[in-house]
Amino acid sequence: MYLCAIMRFPKLAFIFMFVGCLVVYLTYVKRHYDDSKPPVSDQLPQHRMDTHKQSTSAQVVRENFQYGIMLDAGSTGTRIHIFKFQIEPNEAPKLAHETFRAIKPGMSAYADDPEKSKEGLLELLKVAKDTVPERLWSSSPLMLRATAGLRLLPGEKATILLDKVREVFSESLFLYRPDSVSIMDGTDEGMSAWITINFLLGGLHGSETPTVGMLDLGGGSTQITLALQDEKTIQTLPIDYVTSFQMFNISHALYSHSYLGLGLMSTRLAVLGGFEGQPLAGPQELVSPCLAPDYSGQWEHAEVLYTVKGQKAGEPIYETCLTKVEKMIYKRVRKIEGVKDMDFYAFSYYYDRAVDLGLIDESTGGTVRVSDYIEGAKKVCNNMSAGGIKESPFLCLDLTYISVLLQELDFPPDKELKLARQINNVETSWALGATFYCIESLHKHGTC
Repeated sequence: MYLCAIMRFPKLAFIFMFVGCLVVYLTYVKRHYDDSKPPVSDQLPQHRMDTHKQSTSAQVVRENFQYGIMLDAGSTGTRIHIFKFQIEPNEAPKLAHETFRAIKPGMSAYADDPEKSKEGLLELLKVAKDTVPERLWSSSPLMLRATAGLRLLPGEKATILLDKVREVFSESLFLYRPDSVSIMDGTDEGMSAWITINFLLGGLHGSETPTVGMLDLGGGSTQITLALQDEKTIQTLPIDYVTSFQMFNISHALYSHSYLGLGLMSTRLAVLGGFEGQPLAGPQELVSPCLAPDYSGQWEHAEVLYTVKGQKAGEPIYETCLTKVEKMIYKRVRKIEGVKDMDFYAFSYYYDRAVDLGLIDESTGGTVRVSDYIEGAKKVCNNMSAGGIKESPFLCLDLTYISVLLQELDFPPDKELKLARQINNVETSWALGATFYCIESLHKHGTC
């Protein structure tokens, strides 16, 4: 038996050696296959373009992240927003990051010397190139939308400025098309701001979150935008102010009206007695009942320096100013049914003047009632009659106008408005909505 055991041992050893060699061989084959197989991200369909050639194609790189670059050419300055979106299949895109930079003055300041606008544009584009990875430049759409500042310029001057922008953009190496530079229609501005807010609040994702309305008060214009639910209401509204679009396979019907010339700075000029784009002959002196009786100072608007003065003492400032503002805005604003029953967010100068009144915290925002602006206007104007608040000479005028504007839009005094500069730590600019809408169109239709 002992001898038989000795004879079986070599056979067992041979079997173990064979199995060991087989395991080693299979391990080697697997590792070789894994090393030769491309990473998962490289297996996804991608379209890469030479970043050293200017691309006007609207094809988008199929990666997890998509950048979009929007320049907001406003009346008081130009701001660049660089948005980084996380794109996942069958999911709503998420905003991963935003880079923001602003310069002054606005582009309209260069109406008589367009060449000077290039320096600021190149400064902002450097921010974009420092933010977006170079390999993604050619797939990152670059856009500029001008708002009220350029809308108020004579057509030829605005066109020359925009052509200068196109010249700079065409050499940028970003994804650019000539129609990516334009003056934004006021309705589009309102729609883009509405998309921003409701995208950040989750109202666009097909959830049960209701959409909210939007109020914006800029320097040259003011907008109101809200979703329309009632077909009868839609049919009674002017077709120019009703916009329909799809997002996440959901249809939205919006009412969006932009009132050019009713922005806060343009209104100041009108109430003071001046005219937009028509400087007075001789000394630029304006007298207004909305200023303190003993006030005399200087105010610059649209590159024109005005001397502004209050009227003689003895007249009640608030009542006189209110009459002046109501006369200026008479029949210029349309009431919209349903605003009383919908939540609204208000931005820009609505926010700033609430901060000036101490109604909200400057960094976090808050909620105010329309009556807060009304009572604030009365208090500030009456204090000016008593010789106070000289550091804010236009506050009485601004608050009186805001309170009248909101009531003309059919907001009752007890209506609450939410004021915010950020939602979920993201700036509530129309630029996000416009960029997001463009990228959605790029992925669906190959063009903005």
